[in-house]
Amino acid sequence: MPDLPLTFQDDQWMHQIFLAKSAQNGGVVRRKVADVERKVGRKTFELEVRRRGFHLIEAGGQFIIICTRDPLHLIV
Repeated sequence: MPDLPLTFQDDQWMHQIFLAKSAQNGGVVRRKVADVERKVGRKTFELEVRRRGFHLIEAGGQFIIICTRDPLHLIV
């Protein structure tokens, strides 16, 4: 399903993710993939994460946002 224009509430929902204390401190935030797709759409969400220079992982039905611009090193 294509991404639809964001409503004000949906846009606010997405921005609240990045206002979380964990996000502000370079930590990790996670959201259900289904919630992201329903509220703002995958493409819009990915673009916002990329715009901020953060890293995004999808695993187990969750999006894991690593809120740092530092390089990542996958251990396993």
